[in-house]
Amino acid sequence: MDIITQYGAGEPFEPHLYGHAVHTVAREILGDINVELKMELGADDICRPCIHNINGLCDDTIDISDRPLAPVSKREWNLIIDKRWAPLLGAKQGDILTAAEMCRRIAGHLDDMPDIYREETAEKTARRRSNLEKGLSKLRPGT
Repeated sequence: MDIITQYGAGEPFEPHLYGHAVHTVAREILGDINVELKMELGADDICRPCIHNINGLCDDTIDISDRPLAPVSKREWNLIIDKRWAPLLGAKQGDILTAAEMCRRIAGHLDDMPDIYREETAEKTARRRSNLEKGLSKLRPGT
């Protein structure tokens, strides 16, 4: 989700000082929309090399200034969001979908984003949705 949103925003994918693999996974998805993705409710391939991945658990925190009701723990926040998206996408832990299929399913639930991201400000969620829509369109023209 975040990779497609970042892509839609036109932000580059570069190595991060934390060492996570967003740039690597983004390259795979953007290079082959039919790449298979595994639904992971927890530490995934992006998290694996990160310095904040401690035995499979993220010890990083998030800035809650624009989502004051969210937990400070990045792990808790991501799990909350993953657990809200998963049933809407008809996906559960361990399911494998192509990136194209995931995009198709996401596109059908953009109107659910205010509820999914209910702890965020309406402005942040609207910006997130706009960038996600742009990313989906760039990946799949006509969506």
